[in-house]
Amino acid sequence: MKKRILLALAGLLYLGFFLLPFQSDIKVRALAALVIIQILWVGNVFPLAYSSLLVMLLFSFHFLSYEETLSYMGSDVVWLLFAMFVMSRAFIDTGLADRLSLSILKGSRGASKALIFISFVLSFVLSILVPSNVGKAGLLASVLDSLVRSLKAVNSVSNLGKSLFIGITYLIPITGAFIATGASSTIYAYSLFSEIGPSIHYLEWVLLFGVPILVFSGLLWLVFILMFPPEQINKEHLLLLIDEKMGELGKMSLREKKMLGIMGVTLILWVFQNVHGYSIPLIGLLGACLTVFPGIGVWKWEQARKAVNWDIVLFFASTLMVSGMLLGTGTIDWLAGYLNSFLAGQSPLMIVLILIVLTALMRIMFVNVLGFLAIMLPIAISLGDTLIGVSALTLAKAVFLAGIPGFFFITQSPVHITSYPYGHFTEKDLFRAGVVSALLWIGVILGSFLVYW
Repeated sequence: MKKRILLALAGLLYLGFFLLPFQSDIKVRALAALVIIQILWVGNVFPLAYSSLLVMLLFSFHFLSYEETLSYMGSDVVWLLFAMFVMSRAFIDTGLADRLSLSILKGSRGASKALIFISFVLSFVLSILVPSNVGKAGLLASVLDSLVRSLKAVNSVSNLGKSLFIGITYLIPITGAFIATGASSTIYAYSLFSEIGPSIHYLEWVLLFGVPILVFSGLLWLVFILMFPPEQINKEHLLLLIDEKMGELGKMSLREKKMLGIMGVTLILWVFQNVHGYSIPLIGLLGACLTVFPGIGVWKWEQARKAVNWDIVLFFASTLMVSGMLLGTGTIDWLAGYLNSFLAGQSPLMIVLILIVLTALMRIMFVNVLGFLAIMLPIAISLGDTLIGVSALTLAKAVFLAGIPGFFFITQSPVHITSYPYGHFTEKDLFRAGVVSALLWIGVILGSFLVYW
C-alpha cells in the first residue's frame, strides 16, 4: 500500500510538471524531477536498478539527449566501481579477508580496550579494497559477533559488544572516505573534486581526509571507553578463540597468495600514481582483470561477473546524471543563490559551521549517502564559487565528510541495518553515543577547515 501511494504521488508530480503545460521553468521542473527520483529511491518503490533506468528515461525525454544520458554509463568512475566490486569480491572469496581480519584482531593480545581499538584499525584496512560499506559491515560484524558470543559463555561482555558494533555503524562509512576507492560515495566525490580542480592523487586523498578521520577515530575510541566501559575478559580465552578460527581456515592457499600479490601490485601503482601518471580508475581495472587472468588470477570470469552488483553500478551512473542535470539546468546555482543571500556577511567559520550542521540534519532523512551527496556536493561547490573567504573545494570537503555518517537512527544507513540485528546494542544506545559522536565529528571537520585544509 505504501509503495502504491508513493508511486501515485510520483505519477502526479510527473503529470503536473512534465505532461501538462502548466510549468515551463526548467529549474522548477528539475526540482520536481529530483523529488520524483527521491520518492523512487528512498521509498523503494521499485528495485534500485529499475528506478535508475526510469531516471535515465526521465532525463533523456526532458533534460538531456539520449546520447548524453548514456555517456554517464561510460564514465571512468563507473568503471572504477565495477573494478572494485570484482577485486573486493575476489578478496573475500579467496578467504584472504577472513584471514586478514582475524590476524589483525589477534593484535589486541586479548585485552578488551585494545580489541575495540584494533577493530577500528580493521575498518581502515578493509576500506582499502572493499568499496561496499554493507560488504565491510557484513564481514566485520560476522567475525566480531562470533567472538563476542563465545566470550559471553565465560562472562558478561555487554559494553564490549556495544562499543564494537556501534563502532562498526559509525566507522565503516567514515573510513570509506579514507581513500579514493573506499566507497561508492567516495568514488563519486573523487570524480567531482577532480573536475573542479587539479586531479587528486591517491596519497593526496589519504592526506586530505585520512588525518581528520584518524583524529576522530582516536577520540571515538576514548568516548566508547568512557561511555561503555569494557568488561575485563579472559585474554587467553579470546586468543584461543581467534587461533581456533584461524585454524579452521588452514594454511594460506595459493589463491590467497595470488590475491595478496594482485592487491600489492594495485596498491603500489595507486601510491605511485604521481610518478607513472596512470589514473586511479585505470589501475583499478588492471587489478580487476588480473584476478581473472590465466595463471595469475584467482577465479574465472563466470564467477567474477556475478560479483558485480549491477544494481549499484546503474544507480551510481544515475546519480552522476542527477548532478549533471542539476548543474546543466542551472538549478544548483539557483539554489546556491538562495543560500548565498542567507550566508552573505557571515564569517568563513560560521559559513562552514552552518552548512555542516544543515548537511548533518538533512542526512537524517536520506538513507542513501550517494544520492544525498549527489545533491549536496554540487550545491556546496556552487556556493563556494560565490562566497568570499571560502573556496569551493574546501567547502565541498567539509560537506562531504559531514554527509557520510548517520549517527542517530537505525534507518539512517544500510550499515546500521546490517549491524543492529546482531543484538549487541539498542536504538537508545545508538542515539546516546550518536549525540556525542556527532558533536565530535563536527568539531573535527571545523578543526580541519581552520587548521589543516
